[in-house]
Amino acid sequence: MGKRINTAVWSDKYKRWQINVQKDGVRRSFYSSAPGRTGQREANKKADAWLDDGISSSKIKVNDLLDEYLKVIESTTSKSNLKKERYHVENFIRPKIGRKRIDNLTEQDCQDILNAAYRKTDSKTGESSERSKKTLTNIRATINAFLKFCRRKKVTVLRPEELSIPKGARYKGTRILQPKDLITLFTSTESMQRGKMQFDDYIYAYRFAVLTGLRPGELRGLQWSDIEGNLVTIRRSVNDFNEITQGKNQNALRSFVLSGMAKDTLNSQRLLQQDARVVFPIQSTSTFRHRWVRYCESNGIEPVSLYALRHTFVSVVKTLPEGEVKSLVGHSQSMDTFGIYGHELSGDSKKSSDHVSELFAQILKGVV
Repeated sequence: MGKRINTAVWSDKYKRWQINVQKDGVRRSFYSSAPGRTGQREANKKADAWLDDGISSSKIKVNDLLDEYLKVIESTTSKSNLKKERYHVENFIRPKIGRKRIDNLTEQDCQDILNAAYRKTDSKTGESSERSKKTLTNIRATINAFLKFCRRKKVTVLRPEELSIPKGARYKGTRILQPKDLITLFTSTESMQRGKMQFDDYIYAYRFAVLTGLRPGELRGLQWSDIEGNLVTIRRSVNDFNEITQGKNQNALRSFVLSGMAKDTLNSQRLLQQDARVVFPIQSTSTFRHRWVRYCESNGIEPVSLYALRHTFVSVVKTLPEGEVKSLVGHSQSMDTFGIYGHELSGDSKKSSDHVSELFAQILKGVV
């Protein structure tokens, strides 16, 4: 373990802080272009990490490390996650910092990525708009994951702890089905096919999504063996690439008790006898999306996304206690809350299912 006896100094010529240190006969220089004492501390921190933690050669270009990072993502996660990470890397991260050396990378460089990503310009109209807070949060997650990868390779000690989302960024609202749309959904079973209104064999999938809040991939992954009496256990999800995964996060694998309407919907689906194994034999996510849009257009419903059916469910049941809603839809929660939920599941799940039935019954009174 080495020990630093000097401190970084400012270079007016290069507009950066620089510190030179030596260990085992090897001399290294570390830099920071951040202004003020923040930059001095950052350069010193890099030097200390090399002296104490054995940081290897850090003259590698960020571009090369990004290539390595994407290869690791490709070999360890699903195609859908790779698609998302590659989009963030190629459109936001690489253009801003790809040509830099990893040892010259600063927290401000990372912040600049988010600042630049905030605004976007329409290539056709030239109009400027803002990206949503959710999109920027996802880009920040990729930046942090990439730097964690680099720290494991011992090529940097940079740990950006204060990357902030631009204050102007907002979560963009999702349009959901309104009560009149829900009444249409639960009264009309047809959509325009081959020039005439015909029975839509995805109708019970649409309704079940609204009544349970399942994600589209969870609907596709649901099997009859996952249903025992009134209890449904979500064990898998099928993504856009037809890959079977364990879901979006650790809370996606969950169990819940069917509401009365959800159970009736499943019984109607079973009568179709389309598949003895899969509950909703959806050909592909793309087909599911197109069929849902066609159903909306055929029935006078302003189209919303398939994922908005999940939002619709949450909006209908929002008067339930937050913990109940989280457990029903598989949202993340703190460890303490999760422990309480696991203990109370068997006692509270029946009550939750009754509440769900009552809430939908109020909207669909006289219809179902």
